[in-house]
Amino acid sequence: MSDPDRGRLGLYVGVLLAAAVLLIAAARALSVSTIALAPVYMFSPLVAGLIVCLRHGVSVREVGLRIGRPRWLLAAPVAALGLVGVALALSLAVPGIGFDGAADPVPWLGLPAGPVGVAGALAVAVALGATLNAVFAFGEEFGWRGYLLWELAPLGFWRASLAIGALWGVWHAPVIAAGYNYPSFPLVGVGVMTVACIALSPVYTYLTVRAESVIAAAVLHGVFNGSAGFVLVYAATDDPVLAELVANPVGAAGIAAAGLAAVVIAVRGA
Repeated sequence: MSDPDRGRLGLYVGVLLAAAVLLIAAARALSVSTIALAPVYMFSPLVAGLIVCLRHGVSVREVGLRIGRPRWLLAAPVAALGLVGVALALSLAVPGIGFDGAADPVPWLGLPAGPVGVAGALAVAVALGATLNAVFAFGEEFGWRGYLLWELAPLGFWRASLAIGALWGVWHAPVIAAGYNYPSFPLVGVGVMTVACIALSPVYTYLTVRAESVIAAAVLHGVFNGSAGFVLVYAATDDPVLAELVANPVGAAGIAAAGLAAVVIAVRGA
């Protein structure tokens, strides 16, 4: 495959920029937060990727829209739960953060307390994460680990992962600045989210490459989002800095967990 095509990349980034501007304009016109429109905005990378593929005659199958290797698709939810579990463990190791054993990550379901409830919550996180959440996550992942990964593949695994992660993080800015994920620190949150996306990107890239399918990234993304609440509810603290910037799957704990995963990938050989 030749070097990345600047024309295709320019079109892709241009569509993403237009989507961000449209998101902000629509939020102002409707007098709502950009967070309220985030479910629609999540599909902008998909739209951008499809526009590039259609405009330049690139097959969607070629950029990863295929079933791929089943065992790596099954590894995606395991990887997501592993990241969340390590992030929770790292959070609880921080002074000022304690374990809230009475917390219920899915209060609307009325699960019993104890190990049975935790197992049930995990099952719900995986079931919803790999289905409903994955549909919305696919709206992002076709753009990031589908088209863009295909386009940037000549850069090599690590450089491509870094570039995708950086753009992925910045793309979140209109929603993060409105208070999503870090409500007490929206501007700082834009930077933290960007670092988190850069840290997580190698894991997503690795699973996608191994599975030979962007569906793996969508499942990983969906289950990760669906199980993120385990960190948020079980790691208890009254300090907003610790709660939002540390004990958060896209805070310091999550970044560290993703960094450890990246080390494992490097040792195994990407």
